[in-house]
Amino acid sequence: MRALILIVLTMCFCVFSFMALAHEEHAEPAPAVAAAQPATGTRDAKAWFTDTPLQDQNGETLRFYSDALQNRVVLLNVIFTSCNDACPLITRKLKEVREALGDKADGITFISLTSDPLRDTPAVLKAYTLKQGVDDPHWLFLTGDKAQMDLVLGRIGQIVPTPEQHSTQLIVGDVANKRWSKIRPDAPAAAIAQRLQLLTMPVVGR
Repeated sequence: MRALILIVLTMCFCVFSFMALAHEEHAEPAPAVAAAQPATGTRDAKAWFTDTPLQDQNGETLRFYSDALQNRVVLLNVIFTSCNDACPLITRKLKEVREALGDKADGITFISLTSDPLRDTPAVLKAYTLKQGVDDPHWLFLTGDKAQMDLVLGRIGQIVPTPEQHSTQLIVGDVANKRWSKIRPDAPAAAIAQRLQLLTMPVVGR
């Protein structure tokens, strides 16, 4: 009986530790700029999210809206590669999400934006994807100069004076149908996958 109690306490401690790590260095302040929903029409969404040119982990230049977001179901999050706690934990959680999606994974684009563009060059991001085992054509790790990243992060509701101050929340969206929501990073991988699968389903009445 005593051994069983110890096992239960250990499991509780592990869950608590993950949640603590997810917020230890990453504050969750109310965003200074709300992630506004674009009005009707693709042109408005493009104007809101902007076509800011960014570089992916392979050094390719992508326009943020037209190449990364348009007509896709996406999951966005913010990381920086020198983070030793929350960011690698969440990256591994998202890897589990892609595994849980199975054959649906290729229809969903994950986009990890760096909050530390001065250090996170494409080469650094590429090394991070290889280390974490997430070098996937449907998972973009994006960087740019500081002004570019500040603009893009601001448009998804994040103002990050320092890399550590980014939010760890996940943002999921069906871009074409303007369906967006936020998910806590400590949600089960299966639940995150289910939410994404729902966004791939046709909108009734459209």
